[in-house]
Amino acid sequence: MFKKIVFMGTPMFAVPILKSLYQNGYAISAVYTQPPKKSQRGQKINKSPVQSMAETLNLEFRTPKFLKENKEEYEFFKSIDADLAIVVAYGQIIPKEFLDLTKKGFINIHASILPKWRGAAPIQRSIMNLDEETGVSIMKIGEQLDTGPVSNIYKIDLENNLNASDVAEKLSLIAANKILENIDDILDDKAKFIEQDHSKATYASKIQKAEGEINWSDNAKNINGKINGLYPVPGAFFIHKGERYKILKAEIGNSIGNPGEVVSDYLEVACGNKQSIKIKEIQRQGKRPQNIGEFMPGSQIKKGVLI
Repeated sequence: MFKKIVFMGTPMFAVPILKSLYQNGYAISAVYTQPPKKSQRGQKINKSPVQSMAETLNLEFRTPKFLKENKEEYEFFKSIDADLAIVVAYGQIIPKEFLDLTKKGFINIHASILPKWRGAAPIQRSIMNLDEETGVSIMKIGEQLDTGPVSNIYKIDLENNLNASDVAEKLSLIAANKILENIDDILDDKAKFIEQDHSKATYASKIQKAEGEINWSDNAKNINGKINGLYPVPGAFFIHKGERYKILKAEIGNSIGNPGEVVSDYLEVACGNKQSIKIKEIQRQGKRPQNIGEFMPGSQIKKGVLI
């Protein structure tokens, strides 16, 4: 007899996991994802990556704006009589009344080594914090955010100047593979879940755009962590003559100058610890991304300028 699964997710991070479950024969009774959003420019409607994948796989999907006190959605979810719900970056808190509607509970795949970096932006916060490793945790959902007991954690090293997009892709593929090792044990009540040490919890609060502004008096490692952690959105940036410049890729250099001083002809900027940031790719406000070789010939940001 097929076990009925509800999948709940929204961003690209969740797509390989949904696809893996489908391709390995698990019965996805319904997919929940955040509603489509209008683009900032014009009226184009942008579906979530998970909705697009659900349509491709011909799976029934639901896009409620909210679950809390949503009687219609509660009754529909109840009617599924699901065995298990799998949640991956869904973007809504699951109300308590929903948590009782599956036989084996709700499982969350969270992109951190819990209890570190509970919350909305674990990958970004881990990179910005210069952590040496991160991972994915497979846990049960409780009433409080990311506080439930954990079954398994799969870790990776944070090395080689990885940015948030790189790390998300790596963790998503690991999760897509490892969930297959966990799901049958969970359905058969063989999985062991261990309570988190709540005293060691840290929180990955939602990223605010203003956090991306670079302070060149900071040390180069922290600045590079911000550039990598906030890639591709919202991005790390500086303001020069009223215009915003987003730094997409960079590496640490060893040139010395006053903080914020451009110290080479290829946009190397001095930082506060006698090191520098070598900018490799940049995006001027309203323009397309450019590598530094394309950008410099037409730019007024030259060696000796303070930004």
